[in-house]
Amino acid sequence: MGLPLRMDNIHAPTVPSGPSSRLLANGNAKQLSFAELQQKKDNMEAELKALSGVLDSHGVNMETPLLTRDGFPRADLDIAQIRTTRSRIIYLRNDYKDLMNAIEKHLHEHFASLQDTDDVTPLSNSANRATIMGDTLPETLEVAFAKVNSVVAESPADVAGLKAGDEIRNFGYVNKSNHDDLKKVAECVQGNEGQRVLVKISRRGDSSTRQELQLYLVPRRNWGGRGLLGCHILPI
Repeated sequence: MGLPLRMDNIHAPTVPSGPSSRLLANGNAKQLSFAELQQKKDNMEAELKALSGVLDSHGVNMETPLLTRDGFPRADLDIAQIRTTRSRIIYLRNDYKDLMNAIEKHLHEHFASLQDTDDVTPLSNSANRATIMGDTLPETLEVAFAKVNSVVAESPADVAGLKAGDEIRNFGYVNKSNHDDLKKVAECVQGNEGQRVLVKISRRGDSSTRQELQLYLVPRRNWGGRGLLGCHILPI
């Protein structure tokens, strides 16, 4: 009675750190174009930023102790969520290293191919060409994973231009493959309060045509209604 629980590893993430099991670490990055690698990089950075915001919302970081001096779990913290968030950050950091190595290799191969064709363009111009090449490739549209059911007038969603019936392809770093029954959307919103989030949508137009649009939504409180968005979305 009165003895602290034996939770010596409570500070560790729920899933131990180590080599990631994601597809990127299994060599599939070689099959991606430069534009796709850059998009993955942007998505990872955005998710890491949002996860850092989740930790900030709890007033902790990756090193904050989760036990009291007596060895008990701190009652003022949501330890389960903090450990899950820390675990995700560790996995993403591992994947980010793999991704940066893939991007570096891609650039080296690109410059080597220029030399093989006797291209005498200076290195600085070659770097610019590589960036332009990525930007001019046709963008592959993600499959929609959610549909906007309703939008409250003058809400952040309404101000951004979101409308009922819009189908969401991307919500920040969230897409069809990782939305986890829209839980990741809530995480993205929480971690980006007061900041612009890129939302890619598909909207039905006239004569059964569809418009592909990009909106910038800023989650915020005190807009006069409930929540940070002011809209209701449903998984597809």
